[in-house]
Amino acid sequence: MATDPASQNVAQTVQEISERVSLLVREEIELAKAEVTEKVTKLIKAIVVGVAAGIFAVTGLMFLLHGLAWLAWFVLPVGSDSIFWGFFVVAGLLFLLGGFAGYLAARFLKEGKPPVPEMAIDEAGKIKRTLKFRRKRT
Repeated sequence: MATDPASQNVAQTVQEISERVSLLVREEIELAKAEVTEKVTKLIKAIVVGVAAGIFAVTGLMFLLHGLAWLAWFVLPVGSDSIFWGFFVVAGLLFLLGGFAGYLAARFLKEGKPPVPEMAIDEAGKIKRTLKFRRKRT
């Protein structure tokens, strides 16, 4: 029983299309992985540099706050035995600043978005539209 050359061509074409679609899907997955990896790498670098900056800033802030507490004690009209009042004034200011910073952090956190592989999603949409267009033509 001989096979029809037209049906062989159709079968071969279907197989080629299947292989190409499979290849495209794998490439899109790799593109998405690469995009997410790039974004995560940038995020990690920013975190490391931010932690280093934070350590230096906190150390400097400790010295500054200690000096401000002594300055507040010196300026306040309290007795020379009441050193703690300067530290209470600085602590109160810190609580106010901490509350404001917490409010801002909550607002920024609500506005943040997780990383999305935008290029891969765009490419997948283009492939989908192309395949739909080719199906309509045939």
